[in-house]
Amino acid sequence: MKRILNCVASDFAKANGKELLQSIQASEGRTVVSEIVSPAAPLYPEVSNPEMAAAFGADFILLNVFDVFQPEVAGVKADADQLVERVKELTGRPVGINLEPVDIEAEAAEDLLTLSEGRVATTASLEKVKELGLDFICLTGNPKTGVSNNEILKAIKRAKDILGESVFIIAGKMHGAGVKGEAGSEIINEETIQYFIEAGAEVILIPSPGTVPGISVEQAQKWVDMIHKYEALAMLTIGTSQEGADTQTIRQLALQNKMVGADLHHIGDAGYFGIAIPENIMDYSIAIRGKRHTFVRMAASINR
Repeated sequence: MKRILNCVASDFAKANGKELLQSIQASEGRTVVSEIVSPAAPLYPEVSNPEMAAAFGADFILLNVFDVFQPEVAGVKADADQLVERVKELTGRPVGINLEPVDIEAEAAEDLLTLSEGRVATTASLEKVKELGLDFICLTGNPKTGVSNNEILKAIKRAKDILGESVFIIAGKMHGAGVKGEAGSEIINEETIQYFIEAGAEVILIPSPGTVPGISVEQAQKWVDMIHKYEALAMLTIGTSQEGADTQTIRQLALQNKMVGADLHHIGDAGYFGIAIPENIMDYSIAIRGKRHTFVRMAASINR
């Protein structure tokens, strides 16, 4: 398998989860993941938000608020069972979704939302992931959802049993997700990282330094070093609306994440509603891999 940097649409189309992970690792911290709120109206009605993110340099598309039993991506027309495949065709990129391991027993830090079954990491929803042809899943929590690390651990084990090597698993929280005791610097610890990897998570999610209170570059680097010690990959995330910040902030976060040792770089969906500011996707990409690889990713045809 080629490096992600050298992959084109035809390479992505034939790769399974294990092969994509090998390509990410070979790219040495130069993989960009753009998150999209799937039912949110497109930034411009002529083109869907996944297409917009791909056009500005994203390597992977992560669909958020995606219900596996009622699939919808605004701006993309297709039958439900062909929707994910259609997004792949339009973008030429691997596509994944967030699933949320809600903990009904966790102590809430705020009023929580009630999620549809198709957004929760149940056995039925994970089986549907395989049917829809997704390339990866991210076991995480949106704001006010009550997702806990304990439930993420259970969901990793379920997902690994059901999905095998065809779909790779990302696990962790970008912010507290409405649970007391799991916010800021307490969002994860070394024991939790070890448990997640032993349960089958191939990628561990950690908030970027500067996005949630109390996580420094030094602390994040310790966590990433441990992740790599256990032979997993690390994804550093911007999930706190800073995907809508100024260019200087985006570049600073990007370079900090590179210094920390990120294998994947995630940029969230709340720059505008449903997508990062597109220029920020590009600027992030340029910061971690330069104009050469960014412009090639932006320009390469989906027919290659």
